[in-house]
Amino acid sequence: MAEKKIIAVVGATGAQGGGMVRAILGDPNGGFAARALTRDVNSEKAWALAQQGAEVVAADVDDPQSLKKAFAGAYGAFCVTFYWAHFSPDKELAEAASMAQAAKDAGLKHVIWSTLEDTRQWVPLSDNRMPTLMGKYKVPHFDAKGEANHLFRGLGLPVTLLLTSFYWDNFIYFGSGPKKGPDGKLAITFPMDDKKLPGIAAEDIGKCAYGIFKRGPEFIGKTVGIAGEHLTGAQMAAAFTKALGQEVRYNAVTPDEYRSFGFPGADDLGNMFQFKRDFNDYFCGARNPDFARSLNPELQTFDAWLARNKSRIPLD
Repeated sequence: MAEKKIIAVVGATGAQGGGMVRAILGDPNGGFAARALTRDVNSEKAWALAQQGAEVVAADVDDPQSLKKAFAGAYGAFCVTFYWAHFSPDKELAEAASMAQAAKDAGLKHVIWSTLEDTRQWVPLSDNRMPTLMGKYKVPHFDAKGEANHLFRGLGLPVTLLLTSFYWDNFIYFGSGPKKGPDGKLAITFPMDDKKLPGIAAEDIGKCAYGIFKRGPEFIGKTVGIAGEHLTGAQMAAAFTKALGQEVRYNAVTPDEYRSFGFPGADDLGNMFQFKRDFNDYFCGARNPDFARSLNPELQTFDAWLARNKSRIPLD
């Protein structure tokens, strides 16, 4: 049997990277092997991946030399950053630069960069429809990823830019789930009016990325977008109502109201939802569930995801 092609997976113990590693390990005849990159090889999650058959390697996105070593000898790499660990676009750009350079040094044949739009191409800093944040961003956790696209392209890397969607997992971990209002009724709150929000199970991002690697050079040099489904706030509330067996309403607020909620990142997310609302045709059009399903036949719908995860969603 031919030697398996190694995929170095950044953030292997996280949501997207973990989905990628499990997709590779779940396809033993797929011709690929998983090299799971993590800062702490002794963590419980790293240990679990090793037990499942992944090669677990110590690497830190803030340490270019460790990345260079971790990418050496691999066929490809899945590159991702986690903005919410530090809330710093500059740090995210530096991490992307390190990954791009390590990929170049290792001579990788295919790199997938998990990215998002630089919203300043639609809403320039001079546009007062939404506030400018940190002096130079509109949606910091989007803009830095989008700005980093040129770091991968500029080095001439064989890169696929993968546009991702709102994680449904945010309903579990990020406080986006149904909350009780003053009337005691549960509601989800977004500043999206009646527009659709492309969403996806985080693990399905990794599975779709694996599907891109399996298709070989077909998507090198291209930008592709994925979603599990496009749903309005009312449609999501109806799905919650059905899954939880109790009424969940959709509370449509303005972006200004959302920005005023005051939790860490509220202004960033308020701007993000406003961008998705105001440029909805573009944003949904760039993320095709049918395309995602062609990469990952096990792609979950929101109903299917809720059926599996409803007990994990905190209701307060």
